[in-house]
Amino acid sequence: MTADVSTKNKNQGALGGAWTFLRTKTGLGHYIALGTILGLLIGGLVGEPCAYTGKVMANTFINAVKALITPLIFSTLVVGIAGHGDDVGRVGRLFAKSLAYFWTVTTIALFIGLFAVNITQPGVGVKIVKASGTVDTGAVISVESMLNKLVPTSFFDVAAKNETLGLVTCAVVFSIGLLWIPRKKRATMVNFLDSLMDAMFQVTWIVMLLAPMGVMGALMSVVGKNGFGVLKSLGVLVGSLYGALVVLLVVVFVPVILFCRVGLLEFFSAIRKPATLAFMTASSESALPMAMEIMVEFGVPRDIVAFVMPTGYSFNLDGTTLYLAMASRFCAQISGIEQDFGTQIVMMLTLMLVSKGVAAVPRASLVVLASTAKSFGLPTDGILMILGVDPFMDMARTAINLTGNCIATVVMARWEGRFREEVVENEFMDVADEEKGLSKPEADELH
Repeated sequence: MTADVSTKNKNQGALGGAWTFLRTKTGLGHYIALGTILGLLIGGLVGEPCAYTGKVMANTFINAVKALITPLIFSTLVVGIAGHGDDVGRVGRLFAKSLAYFWTVTTIALFIGLFAVNITQPGVGVKIVKASGTVDTGAVISVESMLNKLVPTSFFDVAAKNETLGLVTCAVVFSIGLLWIPRKKRATMVNFLDSLMDAMFQVTWIVMLLAPMGVMGALMSVVGKNGFGVLKSLGVLVGSLYGALVVLLVVVFVPVILFCRVGLLEFFSAIRKPATLAFMTASSESALPMAMEIMVEFGVPRDIVAFVMPTGYSFNLDGTTLYLAMASRFCAQISGIEQDFGTQIVMMLTLMLVSKGVAAVPRASLVVLASTAKSFGLPTDGILMILGVDPFMDMARTAINLTGNCIATVVMARWEGRFREEVVENEFMDVADEEKGLSKPEADELH
């Protein structure tokens, strides 16, 4: 009897350990990498006969992802907006300034990504089966079509069809309504949606266990039909993303830091450790506590850091926003769908709206891309192809996300007139003295 209990506990422990490993980004990433390798090998060696099987595997995963869209996006948007109701009352000015800054920077990031992907065109030359029911893209940007999508006849209609624009409208209007009712009543609904959001995060993890199968199937299908030429396109996409992120860093981040009258060397030296941790782990959560403490030490008041950093991870994901612009256009390019500039702008605005609030979701970009693809008639095959190289891109965009939110705290502190410059000066003066080998008394006498 004791032996049976011991064996049962060991089995439960093994299963629990396996589940914990799979739930980590690293564990799931290993299996996605394995699925990528197997998909490439099977597709390349077997050829077109494996394409149908691969397509079925890929569609199974994508259908599971689509089932997440409505409850996940609605709950995260409402909690992200209405959940700050008390903060709006207490620090409304800071909230408004933060949102203005977040929307400005993420909009610039979107257009940098759009410009980069239109210049390099990584998806051109790889042709896959076009999406069924392709949307008439010319109609997407008409005034009548836009109004019909933005103002739906029924929430349940857009929820059932996963119509992203209408879903966002419903979520935003509902959030505003919640902000206008008494706090006690609002808290009941926000708590319910917060619980729904947490539950959907767990469901998303379960669905993501199918990701290796989906990636494997998509690559089997695409490589089986097109050969290994698809690898070149994915390589160009990854290289284009890194190049675009460097442009964002140089053209946007550096001028903002200088405008805030903060030394570039001092700032980047301060955030070096959390940014490196974010890059190596591809996880914002692992680096966030360290980054918050460092920004307080850097001279940003703790209350500003405590408000701006978490809010930024809902509304200010600059690296992810840039990536979404490139990934969505890549999907259009590989399917041969021509989009005029107006349609591309509408798609960028949709991505910007839908991406707000889903930062904590595992593989959140996949959910956002899938929901947007539905509205613009883009193929799901491209999304799964991207997922095969996503870990390489995730590292860079995660580091940029963290850097952008660290900069946001400095901007808000300077805007509020509360940035403590003497902290920065003293901190880096001490570092310079240590590097010169000066003792504390010697340094004090020198200064």
